[in-house]
Amino acid sequence: MIEAEAVASGAALKITCPRDELIRQLSIVSRAASARTTVQVLAGILLRSEAGKLELAATDMEISMRTSLECDVESEGAVVVPGKLLVDLVRLLPAEEVSLEHRQGEGVLEIVSGSADYRIHTYNAEDFPRLPETAGTEMMAIDANAVLETAAKVSRAASRDESRPVLTGILVRFEGEKLVMAATDSYRLAVKETSMSAPGPELDAIVPARALLEVGRVAQGADELQLGVQENQVLFASDGVLLTTRRIEGQFPNYRQLLPESFDHEVTVNREELLDVVRRVAVLAQRNAPLRLRFAEGELTVSAQTQDVGEGKESLPAGFSGEVLEIGFNPDFLRDGVESADGDDLRLKLISPLRPAVLQGEGDDFSYLIMPIRLAG
Repeated sequence: MIEAEAVASGAALKITCPRDELIRQLSIVSRAASARTTVQVLAGILLRSEAGKLELAATDMEISMRTSLECDVESEGAVVVPGKLLVDLVRLLPAEEVSLEHRQGEGVLEIVSGSADYRIHTYNAEDFPRLPETAGTEMMAIDANAVLETAAKVSRAASRDESRPVLTGILVRFEGEKLVMAATDSYRLAVKETSMSAPGPELDAIVPARALLEVGRVAQGADELQLGVQENQVLFASDGVLLTTRRIEGQFPNYRQLLPESFDHEVTVNREELLDVVRRVAVLAQRNAPLRLRFAEGELTVSAQTQDVGEGKESLPAGFSGEVLEIGFNPDFLRDGVESADGDDLRLKLISPLRPAVLQGEGDDFSYLIMPIRLAG
């Protein structure tokens, strides 16, 4: 793997490698290159040839990804190439083999494949950021499915608002043989606990949600995932790819205190049936209009109305009894919660129209808290 040692400026690079394998590895690391930056080198991919391999790396200063492929190395060196341009071009090359050459003192990379010959401008390798040191970090094998499935359950609740960095991350914590993840954007909260066959490492950190999304792509289909912990970084490795991500500093909300201890109603409905109804009725909930859920004896009615657009409602059986209760939710947030729960039945735990509700599947290992919207009238 590419480590953080300085790369000589202007070094020559000349290699030949299989096109399809180059495409595969470029597609992986390019996801770590920054798409929104004024620092051009952060939009690039570092290519480094040595000892029969071409090593690739990219970073946006929050996450970094490194991988490599075997190739014929005629000359060892390093250069940074615009990431998107390189990926788009290599995907379209005509021949099964690709030759890359960067000559000393020249600011271009020559790409040859069959009769195709391209030259694209490059950045200086010494301007590429130093990547986190990984040598000496103990890596522990953990259940890949446990990590990926847990992250998938909670990630939708993470905030996209970068003004509150803590909420853009996912709390990741190992408690013996249990993995706990939690995410919240202050309007909803998702918590998932997953049992594992062996204890995990000592980790209690806020990890960027995007980093766990990329881990999911890298480790898709893998049985094991290597995990390493540093003071400021968390490392994930799978199938020859190393992903490092910074830990988000700050205090994550105490999610246990946010979950109500008791509820006035616990209503069971068919999850797939409710999901279909929510998806259909939500079409009429435009311009921030809420979905209205009206609970009456043995029935749940979901409705929405948007001025100058229209209105709609549907009913389905529900295990509710007592006085009528009507509560409003953000349509997207409600749909995310119903989709994330497991099992045929969904439990809706309710207190009042102005207190948060909690959605759970058939087990207690996943909870999705959602704040209500105050309904007019």
